[in-house]
Amino acid sequence: MVKAVTSLNRELVAGKSIADTESLQVKTADGLSVEAFLTRPLDVKPGAKYPLIVMIHGGPHGQQGPAFNMKAQVYAAKGYAALMVNYRGSTGYGQKFADAIFNDQDGGEGRDVLAGVDAALAKYPWLDANRLGIEGGSYGGQLTDWLITQTPRFKAAVPAAGIANLVSFNYMSYYHDYLAVEFGVLPHQQWKPNDKAAPRRLSDFLWERSALRYVDKVKTPVMFVHGENDNDVPIAEAEQYFIALKDAGVETIMVRYPREGHGVRETKHQIDVIDRSIAWYEKHFHAGSAPSQQLDKQS
Repeated sequence: MVKAVTSLNRELVAGKSIADTESLQVKTADGLSVEAFLTRPLDVKPGAKYPLIVMIHGGPHGQQGPAFNMKAQVYAAKGYAALMVNYRGSTGYGQKFADAIFNDQDGGEGRDVLAGVDAALAKYPWLDANRLGIEGGSYGGQLTDWLITQTPRFKAAVPAAGIANLVSFNYMSYYHDYLAVEFGVLPHQQWKPNDKAAPRRLSDFLWERSALRYVDKVKTPVMFVHGENDNDVPIAEAEQYFIALKDAGVETIMVRYPREGHGVRETKHQIDVIDRSIAWYEKHFHAGSAPSQQLDKQS
């Protein structure tokens, strides 16, 4: 039984409708059990179809749940469902589950997200498989960058503060030891993913798992979101991918936020991200491809 223990923001939300969020269990292709959460659109009508936005958490050792999520609620009010998948590597499911991402970035956890999409489409017949969007921040931005190289099923993408090139990231970020922690060695060193594999230089594998390498596979229009003062994931990560997509003829825009670091914090910028995200999805859910647009800078 759920019992409210606080009354914070009661006046703010009074008279506003809050969409329901429910859990669903996902069985992956390799047999792993993964939990996902779906926020329903407000007022689902019989026979109608609704878009689905996949919202990927960062970390990768983070998690999502049924707690209030502002952007998911805005999407629900717009008539979108929002799916949040606690892919392998997420916290809250034991150490073994959290460790399952080691030596495998942009691998099994990406397939977990896609399995979550398939499970949601199977469970909720009112979801529209032809109107799928994908977004995420930090590691969620990285996975968004990656997954659009693996499938054309998403009509629009909004990666924020994501890594597109694991090699360049290692030498630009303040978190210079991040990949060494996740893989056990530095990129220039010899590395073995398991006891049966032959040793190889880690940087070769990191390039194999970098979205930038597969830019020619991308069909999804992309709106990049990045803070100009981001030291965790430098803005050059988005710039590389943006330029590469332009070269590949993929529709893309880049929204740069001054003064912002790793994530958008200023209120007017947060509102702007939501407004631009909805506009980006609406454009591509209801219209065909359009010519590439010029770099967009929000002041």
